[in-house]
Parts: sequence; structure tokens; C-alpha cells
Amino acid sequence: MEPLGATTVFLVICVSSLLFLSAWRKMSGSGKLPPGPVAFPIIGNMLQLNMKNLPQCVEEVRLSAKYGPIFTIYLGSERVVVLYGHEIVKEALIGLGDEFSGRGSMPIFEKSAKGRGILFSNGEQWKQLRRFVLTNLRNFGMGKKSIEERIQEETCFLMERLRNTHGRPFDPTLFLTHALSNVICSIVFGDRFDYEDKEFVTLISLVQENDKLLRSPWTALYSFFPTLMAYIPGPHRRIFKNAQEFRRLVLERVKMHKESLDPNYPQDFIDAFLVKLEQEQKNVQSEFNVESLARSTIELFVGGTGTTSITLKYGLLILLKYPEIEEKVHEEIDRVIGRSRSPCMADRSQMPYTNAVVHEIQRFIALVPLGVPRAVTREVHLKQYVIPKGTTIFPALKSVLYDSREFPNPEQFNPGHFLDENGAFKKSDYFVPFSAGKRICVGEGLARMEFFLVLIMILQNFTLKPVVDAKDIDITPESSFMSNAPKSYQLYVLPR
Repeated sequence: MEPLGATTVFLVICVSSLLFLSAWRKMSGSGKLPPGPVAFPIIGNMLQLNMKNLPQCVEEVRLSAKYGPIFTIYLGSERVVVLYGHEIVKEALIGLGDEFSGRGSMPIFEKSAKGRGILFSNGEQWKQLRRFVLTNLRNFGMGKKSIEERIQEETCFLMERLRNTHGRPFDPTLFLTHALSNVICSIVFGDRFDYEDKEFVTLISLVQENDKLLRSPWTALYSFFPTLMAYIPGPHRRIFKNAQEFRRLVLERVKMHKESLDPNYPQDFIDAFLVKLEQEQKNVQSEFNVESLARSTIELFVGGTGTTSITLKYGLLILLKYPEIEEKVHEEIDRVIGRSRSPCMADRSQMPYTNAVVHEIQRFIALVPLGVPRAVTREVHLKQYVIPKGTTIFPALKSVLYDSREFPNPEQFNPGHFLDENGAFKKSDYFVPFSAGKRICVGEGLARMEFFLVLIMILQNFTLKPVVDAKDIDITPESSFMSNAPKSYQLYVLPR
């Protein structure tokens, strides 16, 4: 063997050995970890787990049945503790809220977020940003009549677009995405966009492309092997390019806001953040800067555009499958609201069946089955186990939403899960589609309001008709590494 070739082989063996030892040490951890399937160094549980559909795999392999409500898996060399079931999720996220308030490892996002923003930051930065965001979402209408009026106004534009389908079949994705996106745009940017606006079209295209990319096997591979995948060409790299384009567009908006800013009368989220930047100018330790402004704005826009529109799209598909449920909602709408005025949040308390349908849709679809990853902020003793500081946590929300003790026959769509024997709406502690504890979704209040008002206004004005026989409609989700979505479909809407 040539000297150069022998040297190369020797170096490869040394590097491989170091990687092996590093991964093994990380996986072995310290203390009594929760049990789990045997993991191999470097690749972890990759051979036992379906990378593309991790949530379903966790259920099908029945890890909780074998190891209990708390168990350990490895995504590559990354240790992940899964919390499975209502009791353990509640004990951890609520009972030990501070300890489970970290953001878990999400490599595909960490590269573009760089620890900024609300979703991916930790520690004091996260606390300050979250407090600021919640305060200003309330100031600009979340939970108040003003945002209710914005939703009603935007939904009127949606109704006009639906009428213009003139009984032809169509895919509702873009209509719903545009409407829901414009609501969050009015909060963060101060105004809605025309649906044909070039900048708006670009922003929506970026959201939709990233959603598609995040559902690909490439993203799952990146989660298992982030260091390796960072150097491998593939469609996953488009996510990072799109992140830069998001940032560029948002910073253009920030520049426009700076030119028109009146510090005494901030008009939207960006204005409020710019005022805060000015106030914090002399504070060298401040967590408020242009990068955290850009990232927070992007996260609000993407979150406000994607999740509620997907939930609505899924909800319409379910109602196409069960026309008898849609008819009962029609009857309650006609009795409580009528046809002459727009629905409002005050109507919800008078509409127990409709409210139950809204909750059952969110329960049934389990949009983020394993929850957005958390991390423990210090070493935690949970049950008889020790979870080392920094360990990524998957709070399996679907295991709570599908608990058969609370929701009999959870695999079936049944509004009765949220109704008592008298037909009154019944709250449930097991209803956790937005997670729980200190990392609960910052936009929960807005999402609940949007989902109720937009769905009710659609059903107030239209009857949904499928393009195939209702019994042939498939409402099982298209699952990805982390989230669920409905399969593509078309429908007719017929004016009532």
C-alpha cells in the first residue's frame, strides 16, 4: 500500500473511532435514564424507527406498552425522552413547568433561527421575548373585539372568493391560507395584503414550499444527522435559502416602518418592537435587537399562516365525510345566529354542538402528534428516573388527545367527546392541541378565535359538497416527521 493511502486509511479509522466514542458517551449519559430500545452508536434508533413518520412509528412499535409512559429513544446521537400519556405530560409540563420550559433540539430550524425569536430561544432571552410578544398581541387585538372585527372583515373577502367558484370544484388550500395569513399580517405589518400583491404571493409561496420540504425524508435525515447533512446537497438546503429570503422581506418592512414610526402611537407589532429597541439602546445586555425582531416577526407570520389554515382545511374535509354533522351545525347556526349577521365569539357559549365540533376537529387531527420538542433546563428527577440537563423532550400530545379513558373510541370522529349527557359543552383537561405549560403556543388565543369564526362563517353561507361519495373520503392524515396534514382534495361550496 502506498504511504499516502495508508495514511488516509489510518486517519479515517481514527476519525471514525473518535466519532463512535463521542456518540457512545453522549448516549450513555449519567444517572438512571428512562428505558428504551437498544440504540447503536452514531445512528441511534434509526433502524427501529420510521424517520418519515416518527409519531406513527412510536405508536405502532408500542414503545409505551413495553417501556411505560416515559422512555428514551435516540435520533442519531441525540438523546430524546418521550412523555406518553396524560398523567406524565401533565406532571412534567405543568407540575415541573420551569424545568421543562427549554426548547428541544430542532436542527433544521436552529441553523436559520440562530437562537433568536420566540420559538427557538431559551433562558432569559426567551422569557423577555415571550412576555413582550404576548403583551403586544393583546395590545393589537388578540382576545379583544378589534381582532374579532379583523377576522370578520377578512372572512368577508374569503366568502366572496368562495361565491366566485360558482359551484365548480376547487382546492381550498390557497383560499384558506390567504385569509388566515392576512389576519396575522394585520397584526405584525399593520395591514392586510391584496391577494394578488407580489410581496404577499412571495411570502405565501415561501411558507408553502417550506411546509412541503419539512415533510420530506431529507428533513428527517437532517434531524438524525445534522452535522453530516449540512454538507450534503439536497432539497433540504432550500429551507435555509428560504429563511434568508424571509429575513430580507421582513427587514424591508422594518425599514419602511422606521420611516413612518410615531413612537407615541405604534400601529403594529413591528412598530412596538422598534419602540422597544429604542428604549433598550443603552442596555448592552438587552435581548431586543434587529435580528430578534426579524426572527420573531417571521415566526408569528409563519405560525399564523400555516397551522390554522391546515386545521381549517382538515376540518372541512371531515365535515365532507360526515354531512349529518355538518347539518347539525347548520341548524345551530340558523337558530343562534341566523343569516343576516356575522358570527361573533359571544355566540360560542350558545352553540354547544358547534363548539364541540370545533374541539373534536382539533383533537382528532392531532396536528403536532409528538408536540414541539422541549428540553429540560436542569437535571430532573421524574418518577424513578433522572433526565440530564439539556435532554430533548417529546411530549406526545396525541397520546393525551387520544386517551380512551377520556375519549371513548378516540380513533372515531365524534363531537360527543365534548358534550355531556344533557348536550351541554364539556371542557376537558385532555384537550392539549396547543401543548401545555410555559411553552404553550403563544398564538393559542388567536388561533381559537380564527378557527371558530372562519369555520362558522363558511357554514353560515355555504353547504359543503364532496366530489366523491362521502364514504370514499379518506380522513387519515398525511404524516411527516413531526406533523399531520389532510390529504389533498377538492370540494364544491353551494350557497345556502
